[in-house]
Amino acid sequence: MMKTRYFLKISGLAALAALAAFALPTRKKLTVWMVGDSTMCVYDSARFPLTGWGMPFARYFDTSVVVKNRARAGRSTRTFISEGLWKKVEDSLSPGDYVLIQFGHNDEAKSYPDRYTPPANFRKNLTWMVSEVRKKKAVAVLITPVSRRKFSDAGQAMETHPVYSPIVREVAAKENVPLIDLDSLSMALYQKFGPRDAPLLFNLLKPHEDPNYPDGIVKNATHFNAYGARKIAELVLNALPSAVPGLASRLVGQHGR
Repeated sequence: MMKTRYFLKISGLAALAALAAFALPTRKKLTVWMVGDSTMCVYDSARFPLTGWGMPFARYFDTSVVVKNRARAGRSTRTFISEGLWKKVEDSLSPGDYVLIQFGHNDEAKSYPDRYTPPANFRKNLTWMVSEVRKKKAVAVLITPVSRRKFSDAGQAMETHPVYSPIVREVAAKENVPLIDLDSLSMALYQKFGPRDAPLLFNLLKPHEDPNYPDGIVKNATHFNAYGARKIAELVLNALPSAVPGLASRLVGQHGR
């Protein structure tokens, strides 16, 4: 009798395991590539609390997703291509991968001739990147450059990419590419915080406040601290269901939805 009960118990557990395996099939692995500039890239601990929004972004996906952040500080579309950084990503793409593309900060920086990309060339570079991703049967996602922090005297968040963000939107529309308008989303976030509290999102420090920056950082309207990077990442994540539903289904807690 004991042996019979033991056998039935083991058989029942085996059946439950088989049912669970059937109900929750193993998802195909996919890779999310991130290409862009310093606002998105990965920083080592020696730069903390400086944080690119791509760092917290990577933590929100289930185990079927591998996020490879290849964004680099100071790069424009032109230099990302000319330095061979794009080629390394392109050569590694597999069908079904996603490539999140966010440029504009350095492309528009006329004060940095080694980075600057004229608007017409910026448009060509984005279009070319999309084409190369599609040749590999991967999915390109265009992201407008995250806004810098700038307010009018009346306390209204102001547009800081008046030429380059519209180009990203135009390329996305013309090439039928998913778009996440991070410029507009981040402006709305800054407006919600207001001129007084929006600096809390950025890597601003008093002298001796952090050992990594003994002299402090008194001017920074572009780069985020850990808190700000997470808030920006959440904007992108919240935009995924409508912009890129196939990728949104891989977010933690979204399995089977």
